[in-house]
Amino acid sequence: MTVVGPIGLSVRDKALEADVQAGLAAVEEGLLEATKSDVPFITEAAQHLVRAGGKRFRPLLAMLAAQFGDPFSPGVVPAAVVVELTHLATLYHDDVMDEAEVRRGVASANARWGNSVAVLTGDFLFSRASHILADLGPEAVRIQAQAFERLVTGQILETAGPRDGRDPVEHYLDVIAGKTGSLIAVAGRFGAMMSGADETTVNILTQYGERLGTAFQLADDVLDIASDSHESGKTPGTDLREGIPTLPVLRLRELAESSAGTAEDRALCELLAGDLTDDARHAEALAGLRAHPALEQARRDTVRYAEDARTTLAPLPECMAKTALEELCDTVVHRAG
Repeated sequence: MTVVGPIGLSVRDKALEADVQAGLAAVEEGLLEATKSDVPFITEAAQHLVRAGGKRFRPLLAMLAAQFGDPFSPGVVPAAVVVELTHLATLYHDDVMDEAEVRRGVASANARWGNSVAVLTGDFLFSRASHILADLGPEAVRIQAQAFERLVTGQILETAGPRDGRDPVEHYLDVIAGKTGSLIAVAGRFGAMMSGADETTVNILTQYGERLGTAFQLADDVLDIASDSHESGKTPGTDLREGIPTLPVLRLRELAESSAGTAEDRALCELLAGDLTDDARHAEALAGLRAHPALEQARRDTVRYAEDARTTLAPLPECMAKTALEELCDTVVHRAG
């Protein structure tokens, strides 16, 4: 059994391991090539997060999905590069919106060079992704455009909050389906499509990616509360400090507003609703949420979406790639503890 990729997927088949490793290495080269500019400063800023590493979850999924066709088809690696570049671009923008100081264990671009440079660097990455995408054909452009629309819509919905009468948890799940699930779904779709897999297989891997993407984001929500900065690569409780209600917070509010809610639940909600830019209040809120059953409920939600993703794979033929995709569900759940 060999661990493949920074996310730590276990692969039991030597041929599959070799294919995936070769694909990921080619993606890494493609990312560095795509982020080069004639202007040295742009290259430095654009490669800042590429060189910081990362899980490369989306390229990994694309490589595994490509196993259901010809994994060496010339469009597979460029498509994976497009998806990862798009993801990296959103991180530059997210860190500006969140005023984040750390990303992947290094200073965020906005902390190092300011918001303007971070936003423009994200735009530069989007442009490079589009340039590569144009060579993959009009259908690929259309798929990416639709996913990007969903991604931005998810971000806007998060910013706007749920409309009156809407269940906040349902609203949030819609948000992350757009913000995270849409692009991970494209990774599965592109990998299968570019490898020449049949339409049924492409659709299955698209649905799998969407559901796994939701589980992946829910695991991140849990990590933001439960992990230290070494594990997550960013400051713990960042979402709390910025007042972003992720699933553990929403589950807490849900409980506090129910007949089973206690005075302690409501007190913690009041603390979370206050000003958490104060380090002492932030630490108190983080400790309270770490000890609360709402965090375990969020973990159970993560498991449920990962299991939904696994079930989606059932119609696919039995093979080592399918086994690896099933184990990827376990890997995502493991991240959430």
